This record gives sequence, structure tokens and C-alpha cells, in this order.
Amino acid sequence: MEETYERACYIERLGLFGCIQCGKCTAGCPLNYLTPFNIRKMVYDVLNSSGEDIASEKHEIWQCTTCSTCSSRCPKQIEPRDVIINLRSILVEDGNIPPQIRDVLKSITINYNPWRLGKEQRAEWCKGLELKDASEADLLYYVGCTPAFDPRLQKVAQAVVKALRKAKVDFGTLGVEEVCCGSEIRRLGDIWSFDALREANTEIFNGYDNIKQIVTTSPHCYNTFKNEYPGLKPEVMHYTQFVSSLIDRGQLVLAKDYRKKVTYHDPCFLGKQNKIYEEPRNILRSVPGIEFVEFDRNRESSLCCEGGGGRMWIEIEDVKERLANIRVRDARDMGVDIIAVACPFCLLTLEDAVKSNDLEGKVQVMDIMEIVAKTLT
Repeated sequence: MEETYERACYIERLGLFGCIQCGKCTAGCPLNYLTPFNIRKMVYDVLNSSGEDIASEKHEIWQCTTCSTCSSRCPKQIEPRDVIINLRSILVEDGNIPPQIRDVLKSITINYNPWRLGKEQRAEWCKGLELKDASEADLLYYVGCTPAFDPRLQKVAQAVVKALRKAKVDFGTLGVEEVCCGSEIRRLGDIWSFDALREANTEIFNGYDNIKQIVTTSPHCYNTFKNEYPGLKPEVMHYTQFVSSLIDRGQLVLAKDYRKKVTYHDPCFLGKQNKIYEEPRNILRSVPGIEFVEFDRNRESSLCCEGGGGRMWIEIEDVKERLANIRVRDARDMGVDIIAVACPFCLLTLEDAVKSNDLEGKVQVMDIMEIVAKTLT
């Protein structure tokens, strides 16, 4: 009787009693066609068993990218994505997790980033740029872990700096004091480390009375700060929102021609989860000479790249196809020169797909800010 009561409380906490098993979540899930992952079946199993039993039996819970397509399509406003996060948290608490996940969580605890690199290396991306400290500016540019440490993404952070300086924006960074936002570890189930990071970051950000806005490189950081940091005082914007506003006000002028055929890949954490669709397109359409075309699957129907939800560090075996492969082949068939992205994870996964599909020299993946930087005089 006690076990039944505890299970009922667990199900109620997840808000699952309203589930009518219509299957819209699974029908919309981008992974459903490629893997055994079935979110409707998983919700059904949770309704009929204990969370502990499901977590220990369902190895496919690590396949979910937490893109939230399931949540956005649910007619009962249930959050199937949160079922995955809660099941993962059970495994994290029990220490029953894949080695690569264990290493990521350990790195964040020790180095405050998931890439297993020393915290002292966090500001190497901006060597020679002589950036202001956050205490001296009105706006904080929050770089994020991947743009700070990954050599490919460092170019994106540098392009953001170039544009902000061109627009004469008064901005600064936290340098080596910047720490992980906690987005991916929360989605991997380590909700305790996330709570600690949220508390630490909120204290840091709110401690700067001069900072009125925070601009992020990554949609994952943006989503976390905006929707999961309830005590945060500064306004949070993704760079596409901020740069689009600079262009509209005439504060940033894109002057040089860029005669390329470009399409845009909507990141899940920017589009599906935060409805930011127009600003990235406004930036691209403001580029002189550009020919902009849309993917057939765009905006809320955009195809997930499989980089979110911790999947950057999880290898899924026995999968014949990847969503990123489908995406780059679609771009090839459209005859585009460039797939423009606005997310570090999308850039990495799609670039890997370009290489694995032998499309190097035919299709290029670029962050929007790299395109913007090429048009600045």
C-alpha cells in the first residue's frame, strides 16, 4: 500500500495523470524513426510501474535529446521530456550511469565545464582581444563552455566580439570566473549539481549592479538562464535577438556583399522551446547579396541535430542513421552553399555529418555570427 502511494505521488509530481496515450508525442519525436526510443510507451510504463524499475530497465532513456517536440505537441500540456530527466536522475543518484556521463558530471564538479579542461583555460579564446571585465560594462557577454573551450567554436565567440565592438556596445565578460550554466547536466539527471550551479551563477550575475543584460552564445544557456533561473535579475537574450535589434536600429551595418545560397537550421532550444524564429532570419536577410532559402522542415518542425540533452557525450550504438546526416543531405539536395546555425551543438553535429557524408567542399556549416563578421568593414 505504501509503495502504491509513493508511486502515485511520483506520477502526480510529473503531471502524468492527464495522459490519454494519444501518441502525438511519439509521432512527433525525431528519434522515433531511427531508434527504439518511444516516449509514449515510456510514459505508459511509468504510469504502470515504479520510476526505479523503469529507469533501471530502459537503457534508451539516454537517447533522448530533450528537444521538447513531445511536450510542444501534447494536447494535455504534459511534459514527457521531464519524465526522461526524472528517470535519469534516479540513475544518477544510484550511480548507475554510462562512464562517459560519469566523466562529464565529474568534470563539471571539478572544472566547472563538461569538456574535462582546466578552469584556467576558459579565457584563452579571447587572448589579445583585451576585453573589459564584467564590472566595467552594462552588458555581460556570457560565452558558454563550448565556445570558450572548443577551437572551432572559439571562432564564433570571436565573431560575436567583433560585431559587438563594431556596434559600440559596452560589454564585458567574466573571463575565468565564468562557470557552466548547468543546462546539460540538468538534462542528464544531475539535478543536485544543477541547483548548486544555479545558485552560484545567480549570485554572481546579481552581484553586478551595473549589468542590465546578459547575452549568450548558446540557446541552451539562454533557455536555462531565462526559464530555469527564477531569481535572476538581468534581462537575458540570445545573441540572435540582440544582434537583430542592433541591425534594426542601424547600430550595426552589414556592408559587404556575401553572395552565397544559405539556409538556416532552427535549434530546438531556440525555436521549439523559446519561439525565437524571426530574429535569426532577420539577420541573414540583412546580409547583402545573400540568397536565403528555407529547409522543408523549419521553425517548429525543424529536425533536431541530436546534440542536446547530453547527447554530445553519449555514443548510441547500432543506429543506422543520424538526424544530422539527413539534415546535411537535405541541404545538398537544395543546392545551398551554407547551413547557417545559431547553436554550438548544432554546428559541431552538422559539421561532423558533412564530413561523414563526404560533403566537404560542397556544403559548409557556419554560425550566423561568422557570416555577420564577414560583412563588417
